[in-house]
Amino acid sequence: MKKSGAEKKRARRSTGGALQNGGGGGGGGGGNNRDPNTDNTPPKRQGSKKDLFQLFAEKVRDHKDLESRWAVLQETRVEYFRGKDFVSFLKNHPEVKEILESDRNLEVEDIANILLRTNLLVRCDRVVKTVRPGKRKLSTWPAHLEIFPDQLFSENDAFFAWTFVKRRPLWQTLLSFFWPVLTLAICLFPVYPHQAKLLILYSCAGILLLILSLLLIRATIFGAVWIIIGKRVWIFPNILAEEATLSELFRFWPKKDEDERPKWTARLFYAIMAVLVILLLRHHAPDEAARARYHKRVSNIIDDVIEWSPRLALSGMMEKQQTVLNTTEPDNNYTVGSSANSEKVVESADFNEDTTTLEQHVDEDGIGNSEESESSTASQ
Repeated sequence: MKKSGAEKKRARRSTGGALQNGGGGGGGGGGNNRDPNTDNTPPKRQGSKKDLFQLFAEKVRDHKDLESRWAVLQETRVEYFRGKDFVSFLKNHPEVKEILESDRNLEVEDIANILLRTNLLVRCDRVVKTVRPGKRKLSTWPAHLEIFPDQLFSENDAFFAWTFVKRRPLWQTLLSFFWPVLTLAICLFPVYPHQAKLLILYSCAGILLLILSLLLIRATIFGAVWIIIGKRVWIFPNILAEEATLSELFRFWPKKDEDERPKWTARLFYAIMAVLVILLLRHHAPDEAARARYHKRVSNIIDDVIEWSPRLALSGMMEKQQTVLNTTEPDNNYTVGSSANSEKVVESADFNEDTTTLEQHVDEDGIGNSEESESSTASQ
């Protein structure tokens, strides 16, 4: 007699329950044949379910409409978002939930709780929970987070950080491959052609001048607006931020000023200090002669770096050796000649002394002879 479909389902359930409880009865030989399938089915479903939510989490994280930031969580940099932003994102983009297939009709809170249970998300809380002096409210995006004890989804001042490693794009892989090549190219700068050196030098100098000019302009604008109006306006507010994405780095207009307005006494004090500093710098500014000397010194250093090449260095070394040889030979000749000349001078001096001595003797003999001849003539 054949069993009906309901009886087969009942027998399968009893067999599965017996296996879970560790019992061996209730199913007969047919139950033993279904043991491997019964054991492997739940893990496969759970694994496929986790893979779907993994794909969903990657899709949501890579989407540009979900606003997120970077922060430090237990000495680790993590990317996090707010609970209310996650709810509004899924309401505005319901097509993202199609990845979940059979679970696409779940509520946003249920999806977030599944992500928390599968360790794709972790709920965090801000470390600083008190308003700092001079501010009206807590920071919208805190820079330091800690793990929240209750790992359940919430929209009210709740932060959630991704726990999985984001898939690396192709350009990052290529950049990591060419980074050693770039380092080697920088080390080989002295052997570049002259035109390449000039191009690199002027490019780097232009970029450095652009950065310094931008910092000076934004500081001037901030100081002028802060003194005159009492508002804090930083153009390019994230240009000096250590943890900022590329899109945040080049954001031009700042956010709304949330701090208290400064007092007029502080603004007046800093205005006077700024005028005094400008006058002091103008009074002690270098003159044209000092500027020319400094420019010449810097130009000589740059010219030495740019004009250097292996060929000129080798030829310069050979020329230096030849110059040393040429300069040492005349010195030897000069020393030998000088010693000979000194000997000649000594000999001539001795000869002159002898000559003068003989002349003196001759003169004395001549005088003596003339006196004797005169005396003999007088006696006659």
